[in-house]
Amino acid sequence: MIKIEKVETFGWESAIRGMRNPMNSWDKSDTQYGSYYENKDTFIAYPFEFPSIGENDLKLMNQLSKAGNDHAKFLRMINVTFDITAPLYWWKEFDTYKIGTVANSCSTMHKIADKEFALDDFSHEHLDYDGIACLTELIEFLNFYRDKYNSDFLIWHGMNKKDFWWQMIQLLPSSYNQKRTIQLNYQVLKNIYPARKYHKLDEWKDFCDFIKRLPYSNELIILEE
Repeated sequence: MIKIEKVETFGWESAIRGMRNPMNSWDKSDTQYGSYYENKDTFIAYPFEFPSIGENDLKLMNQLSKAGNDHAKFLRMINVTFDITAPLYWWKEFDTYKIGTVANSCSTMHKIADKEFALDDFSHEHLDYDGIACLTELIEFLNFYRDKYNSDFLIWHGMNKKDFWWQMIQLLPSSYNQKRTIQLNYQVLKNIYPARKYHKLDEWKDFCDFIKRLPYSNELIILEE
């Protein structure tokens, strides 16, 4: 399970201006600013505010992107921010991409006991009947220790309040869904896409579909003819 929402892109004007600096070719820029990207066939909840890139600029951007990362430095200036809710097992792989990314996550360390655990807090779409039963039982254990942690009775069978917290932290499965707010750029996405588009995890396939729906993704990131 993966949920991507509240998407924004920015930095287009600076990226295009900087792209033309090496050849002093600013007079050839034909991009119009203040437009909106419209894509009705998308799961993204919010529109992208971005320029309507002109034919001259888009041609150069495509050429530089195809020429490799050294020539495509302008892609690092096209920023994307969004919220992702995904299971911990997916975040473990996403954390490979450290350079050019910023993330602020909901904290399991500080907030794990704030709300009662429920089945929908976990990615479980591929579990069979026995798997659901096992996860449901684990959730009952998590809520049992959560109740103990939140109670005023701190000592129970020789355990203190932090002992109850440890039970939740160490029992929490990797299917637990965590929300993070992410900032990265088009060059990071250009590195992610070819490496993950055929991954066995559904979450990576869905993330690559998200990349494909970003403005000018085919010309700048995917580079498929």
